[in-house]
Amino acid sequence: MAKDKDKPVLTVKQKKFADLYIELGNATEAAIKAGYSEKTAKAMGYENLTKPYIKQYIDEIMVQKDKEAIASQDEILSYLTAVMRGNKREQTLIGIGMGEQRVTEIDVGSKDRIKAAELLGKRYGMWTDKLDVTGAMVVNIVDDVDDLEDDDEDDDE
Repeated sequence: MAKDKDKPVLTVKQKKFADLYIELGNATEAAIKAGYSEKTAKAMGYENLTKPYIKQYIDEIMVQKDKEAIASQDEILSYLTAVMRGNKREQTLIGIGMGEQRVTEIDVGSKDRIKAAELLGKRYGMWTDKLDVTGAMVVNIVDDVDDLEDDDEDDDE
């Protein structure tokens, strides 16, 4: 294993294992496809996953994949705003006769624009029946159970 300024660098086989593990989600299968023997694949897969620098590489790649695949809050808010403002178009089919259709683009409908506005409004808490009350509050607990028992005894007399 080569080192660059005390940071371990993955070997070609380790990198291949890590990439295959990300794809397959199975350490043994990834080890076999990366070139480890079938006899030792399970142990090597486990061992590779316990090495911090391999785990770090896998985590970094997964974070990057998540960023690419999952919409961020800003992206969602931008999209909803564009829909609400009528800056987005959608595809639909229209009949052109003889049972044939073609794809055409139309403005987003008013129902979709209203829904986008509603979702944005909810995000910013513009119309909520619930009140968000926060702050410090003093709670006093009074132990007056004995006093009640004494009152009950007085009533019996």
